Amino acid sequence: MSSKKVRVRFAPSPTGGLHLGGVRTVLYNYLFAKQHKGDFILRTEDTDQGRYVPGAEKYIFDCLRWTGLEPDESAIHGGEYGPYRQSERKSMYKTYAAQLIKDGYAYYAFDTPEELEKMRADFKTESNPSPQYDHNIRGKMRNSLTLSAEEVQQLLDAGTRHVVRIKMPQHETVSFTDMIRGEVSFDTSVVDDKVLLKADGMPTYHLAVVVDDYLMKITHAFRGEEWLPSAPVHVLLWKYLFGLDNMPEWAHLPLILGTNGKLSKRDGAKYGFPVFAMNWLDPKTNELTEGFKEKGFLPEAFINMLALLGWNDGTAQELFTKQELVEKFSMDRVHSGGAKFDYEKAKWFNHEWIKRLPAAALAQQVKPFFEAKGINIADEKLLSAVIDLVKERCHLLTDLVEQGSFFFVMPEKFDVDAVKPKWNEAKQLFFAEVIRNFELGTTWNATELEHNFKEIAAANQIKPGEVLLPLRIMLVGGKFGPHVFDIAALLGKDETIRRIKYFLGLL
Repeated sequence: MSSKKVRVRFAPSPTGGLHLGGVRTVLYNYLFAKQHKGDFILRTEDTDQGRYVPGAEKYIFDCLRWTGLEPDESAIHGGEYGPYRQSERKSMYKTYAAQLIKDGYAYYAFDTPEELEKMRADFKTESNPSPQYDHNIRGKMRNSLTLSAEEVQQLLDAGTRHVVRIKMPQHETVSFTDMIRGEVSFDTSVVDDKVLLKADGMPTYHLAVVVDDYLMKITHAFRGEEWLPSAPVHVLLWKYLFGLDNMPEWAHLPLILGTNGKLSKRDGAKYGFPVFAMNWLDPKTNELTEGFKEKGFLPEAFINMLALLGWNDGTAQELFTKQELVEKFSMDRVHSGGAKFDYEKAKWFNHEWIKRLPAAALAQQVKPFFEAKGINIADEKLLSAVIDLVKERCHLLTDLVEQGSFFFVMPEKFDVDAVKPKWNEAKQLFFAEVIRNFELGTTWNATELEHNFKEIAAANQIKPGEVLLPLRIMLVGGKFGPHVFDIAALLGKDETIRRIKYFLGLL
């Protein structure tokens, strides 16, 4: 690796929610930067104004804040290499496009949308069903390669709409070394003349990514493998504009796979798991897509799970803190094949992290879930005690609410039907005696309560098993929850007695 300070970037388009694959790209960039004491930059690639979605950029920053993967430099955090939105860098790109034209590596193309449509129809063959604007076609179109210098100047002076295209060479092999895949080569003859500058003066991704990576001194660029087909265009632009010595080291990350190929929003909708980091309300369609945060995932578990979707440290270890990931991550252990997302495994990670984190850390993250159910918690100490009591059986933060809400509010429903068939006068009298015993008791703890309860059962010749389930339902409403006397101890004397009396009234 070069001696230059490591600088990596994540460059999202503000066109929608942040997908699992996008967050994993952020994570690998972040881990690599922190490991090498470098900088992690977020650059907003908002040059495609037609697809720009209001609120998407803020959503991306909110996601990164939740995951704890915040950039060192960005449109929000500032930095020496701004602006960090491509739309605010528009004037820079024209200079480089003009340089490419002057050096013979790019050209003006004046073709109208109708002429391009006609070209696709005229040159369509069975072997080439969708013709591209390439070395075979460009000589038959209206561009600065086929028009005279005077005609080109006249068109430019008249403000005729045009784009700038790269002039891809024929029969050249373009190669680079990918940090994951090793040596990768392309034949330039099969790549079309990509547009570099659009008619509105905005650059396309191809020109902008190269210019920005150069000006922002990016040393390593990690992106999804869907960008591999564009790599020859980018290598040539580096060669033509800045020299290959200045090109960052690249790594093309494998796809995250669903049940049928690339993981998609449709997979999430069909199988009931999220594919976005946080809830995303699409302002165009008004559709809400559920995210991992709202589903009840901890950020620690989320990034732990993501890190292992395509990477491992060569051991059997599966649970990693963020700091451990920073220390152990290496690009040479990222797999080149796609990684399959397994929602049950994701929940396993979350379960392990719920068990691992102290109750005080979980309390702050679970409070909003209680509040969403209309339960406002004033007693932090009680919340921590409840979490410690129920967390072993919880896979999601929402489970903590289901397993613990009865500690804060009386259950809305009680499973009376589970008790009625075997209910009798003896049990009615038994619980009346339990109430009296609880009311007169001077100590209130699980051990003492269990001892007294079982003594009364023995005196009444009732097996404890016959009255423990009714007691549980009296306290929590159903057949669930931790040890029943631990529940009573936490509920407190008055509330325990109140619920037993209420349930006896229902019977």
